[in-house]
Amino acid sequence: MAGVRSRAAAGHRPLPDASRQRRITRMRPGAGAPTEGLWGIAAETPVEINLNARPLAVMMATPADVEDLALGFALSETILTDAGAVRGFEVQVLPEGVVVDLTADADAIVESRIRPRFLEGMSGCGLCGVERLADVIRDVRPGANDAAEIPAEAILRAFDALPELQTLNRATRSVHAAAWAAPDGEIALVREDVGRHNALDKLIGARAREGAAGPGFVVMSSRCSFELVQKAAVAGIGLIATVSAPTELALELARASGLRVASLDRDALIEFE
Repeated sequence: MAGVRSRAAAGHRPLPDASRQRRITRMRPGAGAPTEGLWGIAAETPVEINLNARPLAVMMATPADVEDLALGFALSETILTDAGAVRGFEVQVLPEGVVVDLTADADAIVESRIRPRFLEGMSGCGLCGVERLADVIRDVRPGANDAAEIPAEAILRAFDALPELQTLNRATRSVHAAAWAAPDGEIALVREDVGRHNALDKLIGARAREGAAGPGFVVMSSRCSFELVQKAAVAGIGLIATVSAPTELALELARASGLRVASLDRDALIEFE
């Protein structure tokens, strides 16, 4: 998988910038006259994900690391069973958005997972485009057990390191990050996006493209919602640590999959049973 290359379609345009500076007026009551300056605004672009030229989804996403997003989405939504079956990526930048065509061996594709419900997904949630209630919550398998012994100190170390590695968020203050940390808390890989589930898909896809393996955990700048737990469980992740607390449904799914969930409470770590 690590040797698979992405290629741009003939006559392609470059990917849009992930952020763009805009002029702002900053007003502080009681601090004198307003001041002018510049502020980074995160891009939110339609990204069409295709598999062997068949449409899977149109996601509103940050137009960066789009190959990682396409692969991570196909894997975490259980459409593609093996990242090693991927043969290539083609990226087209059109006036209306970005198209990523993922090519993979047919025997690694779960045809029943390619349904109309995947045609639309917004950056803010993981449900847009779902046709039936039965499609919302999928069966989750037991997650990896290699995170069982990771100590609180390592998780807090990763939380401390994450803000400095969120380069796009430092410019915009409006995007989420998903990072992979080693068992000692050292962060090895970071992906950012306007959508928290997109950020996690990008991370899953990036690790799959690199052929990364070994113990570790995911740390995220968002709350822990149920779709993050589903995606993490499918990817074999044993621990997800988020800045904000999880929802009840996220915890129920985490219990079912054996996935550890932790979050911050100021300078302390909370782990949920």
